[in-house]
Amino acid sequence: MKKDLAELLEKKYAFFNHPRFIEHDPIQIPHQFSDLKNKEIMGFWVAMLSWGQRKTILANAKTLIELMEGNPYDFIMNHQDKDLQRFEHFKHRTFQFTDTLYFIDFFKRHYTHYQSLESAFLLSHQTENDTIKESLIGFHHYFFDVNHAPQRTKKHISTPANNSACKRICMFLRWFVRKDQLGVDFGVWNTIQASQLICPLDIHSQTTAEKLGLISPGPANWKKAEELTFELKKLDPFDPVKYDFALYGMGIELKTIWT
Repeated sequence: MKKDLAELLEKKYAFFNHPRFIEHDPIQIPHQFSDLKNKEIMGFWVAMLSWGQRKTILANAKTLIELMEGNPYDFIMNHQDKDLQRFEHFKHRTFQFTDTLYFIDFFKRHYTHYQSLESAFLLSHQTENDTIKESLIGFHHYFFDVNHAPQRTKKHISTPANNSACKRICMFLRWFVRKDQLGVDFGVWNTIQASQLICPLDIHSQTTAEKLGLISPGPANWKKAEELTFELKKLDPFDPVKYDFALYGMGIELKTIWT
């Protein structure tokens, strides 16, 4: 990788990986909570809702928190069936009532047996030399491993098994795995390592990566996300996804210039 490109990415990473980033990003939602379980629940949920206008994403995530009386974990573990009717009119684009009920059902089943959502990603996690691919495939199977899992909800949880880039789950994992001294990402999970993560690939980061020559033009899929991560590991093999800040931020800058 050319020295000037490496210096540019480091410079942009240092600029965008800053607490001011939080107030403009969906990560602000889990940042509202101090306890792990609420961080995980709302972090995962807002990550899965992160498509469309950011203003709408944040507003709907805040509505979810209000519907769960400010304490998602307590509500999920202790609600009565009648309490679920309050979600009847909640929706985010194609994410609707049935999907909401299943998310609540999944979280209750999971936290009945585990203390952290990280456990859900460790079912197929073998060694520190693994990438996260098998973990994401295993998580998808685990998430829907009940007879009453709605078919329609599966489109909201991506898997590499379908060659999806899994942008939203990769973003969620970055939040909870990366050890970040500036406190943007939480870094509260310890088994999965930052070196194993795949860089989230959205339209902004992909456009930037293509223009910088990091990846070849093509569809946003798992293979393309792996291609990008492979190049970023040449800069930092231990924390390649930190450059997500740089690529995304530069993509927004370019979009502003073009428009």
